[in-house]
Amino acid sequence: MFKMNKVMTASLTAVLALGTLVPVVDAGAASVKTASKGYRTSKTKSATTYAKKMLKANKDGLTSKAQIFSKSAYPTTGTAAGYSDFLLGLKKQGYKFTTSQKKLVKKNLVVSKKSDPAVLANAIIGLQAIGVNPTTYKPAGAKKSMNLVSTLYKKSMNKQTVNVQSTTLIAVSSNKTFKKPSKAAFSKSSLSLKIAKSQQANKGWAYNNTVASVDSDTTAVAVNALAMGKSKNKTVKAAATAGRSYLKKAVYKSGAFGYTYNGKENANANSTAEAIMGLATTKAAFKNINKTALTSGQTATPLRAMLGYVKSDGTVKDAFSMTLAYGQVSLAASAAHNGTYTNKLVYTFK
Repeated sequence: MFKMNKVMTASLTAVLALGTLVPVVDAGAASVKTASKGYRTSKTKSATTYAKKMLKANKDGLTSKAQIFSKSAYPTTGTAAGYSDFLLGLKKQGYKFTTSQKKLVKKNLVVSKKSDPAVLANAIIGLQAIGVNPTTYKPAGAKKSMNLVSTLYKKSMNKQTVNVQSTTLIAVSSNKTFKKPSKAAFSKSSLSLKIAKSQQANKGWAYNNTVASVDSDTTAVAVNALAMGKSKNKTVKAAATAGRSYLKKAVYKSGAFGYTYNGKENANANSTAEAIMGLATTKAAFKNINKTALTSGQTATPLRAMLGYVKSDGTVKDAFSMTLAYGQVSLAASAAHNGTYTNKLVYTFK
């Protein structure tokens, strides 16, 4: 998930900064190469082991010495970009957060009624990941607790990017116990329709709402959000279906996803992870994650391609941010559900 207004472009830039190398596969294979159970287990375990070390040392991975949770390093959020996925990714792998780790997150998380929608949305996901109720959350230094869900519902979505809108919809839809306040600025249905109507002519979505900037990352997040919103509106359902079709056409021969610039494909783990989560939203599309090819000549499944970026030490090859990379890779691996489809998506808590 993307971080916040000013970080939307930065998050995309981070993804675009990833390298162009893709996993080595057997080009002469008669069929698409899949990720076996042993391969999935080994790669996921390596990545999670490294993520645990990051959390224990409170470090932000390879490219920065900044702490993951630090008000001095991140004064407007107290958290590195991608922290909510990072925490949820660990939870999905069975990690049990210690009392001191929970205190670390709560002490440094910067959130208030003035926070941007994406900051609130990510806080709602991150807090749930460590077992903290975001509807009765007491920010560090505050005298009273606040309901982050109600606060988010009161934020206008009219001038937000589709990434913020999608992140918001995912957050308010992540728990069936969440209630929409009486003075809400939007509903899940109205926000779903707003996202659907920003779909571009090629059936994808773009961070700046232009067809020239459509990418698989933004499209996958939008598709995931629409699935989470569970709107029965025909326009919304058609948009989600078309979005998945876009993803199926956007896959590279290697099985990975990424962006194309000046005719050159730039595949990366983050984009592939987002696409996997988008494809996991329906049973029909789910089979393309690690069972069948999406396009003729495809040499590996998206899951195999994505896990191919995980190195032996658990780091993700060419990742701009290990915080973001681990979170997305871990969640995508969880979305694959060992080959068995489930309608409980990765951002669903209850």
